[in-house]
Amino acid sequence: MAKQTNKRGLAKRIFRIILKTIVYGFLFSVLYILFCKWINPPITLTQIGSLLQGHGLHRTYVKFDEMNSNVKLSVMASEDQLFPDHNGFDFKSIQKAMKHNRKSKSLRGASTISQQVAKNVFLWQHGGYLRKGLEVYFTFMIETFWSKQRILEMYLNVAEMGEGIFGVEAASEHYFNKHAKDLSRKQAALIAACLPNPKGYTIKPLSAHVASRYPWILRQMNNLETDPDIKELIK
Repeated sequence: MAKQTNKRGLAKRIFRIILKTIVYGFLFSVLYILFCKWINPPITLTQIGSLLQGHGLHRTYVKFDEMNSNVKLSVMASEDQLFPDHNGFDFKSIQKAMKHNRKSKSLRGASTISQQVAKNVFLWQHGGYLRKGLEVYFTFMIETFWSKQRILEMYLNVAEMGEGIFGVEAASEHYFNKHAKDLSRKQAALIAACLPNPKGYTIKPLSAHVASRYPWILRQMNNLETDPDIKELIK
């Protein structure tokens, strides 16, 4: 009888610890999400990983109005053309990616810009069910508390755009020796073309993937720039 009581007591203590961990974790996450609504993150897990791997950390945060419309338009054209309209998830693209991945050996992703921000700011890069679940949570939260402009601004400041190069300002300085606000359409498209795999899809030297993809991005930019929602967002 005493053993059963001890086991129940232990189970209750473990349950309370788990419950407290979840509650405190949730409260901390909400506070940090609200913090990042106005202030850029001091560092991210991906950036820490870059430092530990010896790639360094090249990053310069810039405000939304310090990036020209070419930059904003290029990443939406490349990564998430429905960004102004969805609530964080593009379910049609997810379905298409699932069908493609069942039939093909090459995997296709369907992450929106919001999902990528959730991963890049709050989580780590490698997959797994835990990270995917947390990504859904953080995506929902930033779509709830942040504006679309803030999400896009954050994306353009924290996305890795080369080995140890984070954000469009650092990428602009590294690849083209200019500020992000001065990028041409072609230069913005080149940077956007490397985003799915910035360590493999390089701008210098120009990889085959980037060389073939950036003209497509330029065409998509031409198609998208007349969309009223996109025009309102990138102005």
